[in-house]
Amino acid sequence: MDPVTIGLVAFATVLVLLALRVPIAFALGAVAVVATFIIFAFRTGSFMPERAIRATSSMVFNNSFDLIHSYSLSMIPLFVALGHIAYRAEITTKIYFAAKVWLTRVPGGVAMASVMGCGGFSAITGSSIACASTMGRICTPEMLRMGYDPRLATASVAAGGTLGSLIPPSVLFIIYGIFTETSISQLFLAGILPGLLTLAGFLLVIGVWVARRPEIAPVVGESYTAKERRDAALAAWPAVMLFVVIIGGIYGGIFTATEAAAVCVSAATLIGFAQGKLTFTDLWESVKETCVQTAAIFFIAAGAKVFVSFIALTGIAPAIAAMVTAADPSVVMLMLCIAAIYLVLGMFLDPIGIMVLTLPLMVPLVESYGLNLIWFGVVVIKLLEIGLITPPVGLNVFVIANVVGKEAPIDRIFAGIARFLSVDIIVLLLIMAFPMISLLIPLGAK
Repeated sequence: MDPVTIGLVAFATVLVLLALRVPIAFALGAVAVVATFIIFAFRTGSFMPERAIRATSSMVFNNSFDLIHSYSLSMIPLFVALGHIAYRAEITTKIYFAAKVWLTRVPGGVAMASVMGCGGFSAITGSSIACASTMGRICTPEMLRMGYDPRLATASVAAGGTLGSLIPPSVLFIIYGIFTETSISQLFLAGILPGLLTLAGFLLVIGVWVARRPEIAPVVGESYTAKERRDAALAAWPAVMLFVVIIGGIYGGIFTATEAAAVCVSAATLIGFAQGKLTFTDLWESVKETCVQTAAIFFIAAGAKVFVSFIALTGIAPAIAAMVTAADPSVVMLMLCIAAIYLVLGMFLDPIGIMVLTLPLMVPLVESYGLNLIWFGVVVIKLLEIGLITPPVGLNVFVIANVVGKEAPIDRIFAGIARFLSVDIIVLLLIMAFPMISLLIPLGAK
């Protein structure tokens, strides 16, 4: 049986299983194991299962073992732990409160503060879903209480939560770097400017929206003194320090990304205890939550690694690359087609699932055109970020809907999201048209 045909059938089977809501780790792993067994069993032309058992088990266990013992993968539990500890120590939320104190009297200021809080949260935790969930519980109810239009109150946090995908550290960048064998530190640096550009675009959306319709964001906030504003800004120093350690350490060549994560986990823990915001119970809960979340990511990564090895075995990636090369599309057409694929998949699947499913096919294709994989990584993460707020299955939208309940139905949240999506598309086009937006900081760090 032709391995390429088996590969295409396996890929279609995974899509069907994901559509049926089978967990991504089990879908990838099970399909890869069965399909690999079939390939080895038919290797001699006739069906000989006894020859396939050892080869299949060897591929599965060796790939899983190599992945789990990867040094790069160790930064995932560290950054996940950093997020949980920083949240329980109130480090991540102080950026929001500082922005709120300074912007309360500005039209739409609390919504702007929410987006900035999401950016600050993302700069420490690296998880878009966690950012939307946490900030949604803090910001959205307060905006609704102040009389903000539910569309603005929910959409600003749902969109702001996606910043965790681009602003380093990012779990998606870590997984992309591991599976494409590119520098994770360089990917972190490449995400800074696109992330800040997106954040600025979201603030502009809020400003224009409120300027045209002032009634959606009544200015009813408290008045703060100059001392209170100064104290709120100074209280946010731990979050700023952690971000500077991560980015400054990587940019200056002082730390690797893994070492920066370890240093920041230690620093966040010490700051939390020193300020009296963190207890041993909080620390234990953070460790437990980190174990659960990390285990889920590792299961997905292990299933994906086996699936990647299976795709390599079939030869489907070189075959697709050869077909595309023969068709000779321009780079622009190639990238538009890739973007369309990711945007469509983003309407139905979660970001990690999309990435591990598509990278084995996309990376050889992009390499055949001589495109920069760091830049392509930023494009991919930006597309995945857009998928988090794209109907009908925008995960961040459903997270916010679960937080606010009946006060803001999903259709109203999506109605507000449309304005933020337009900014995302503009930023995506800018990143694709001008790769230097992504590569300027990484090139400066070399």
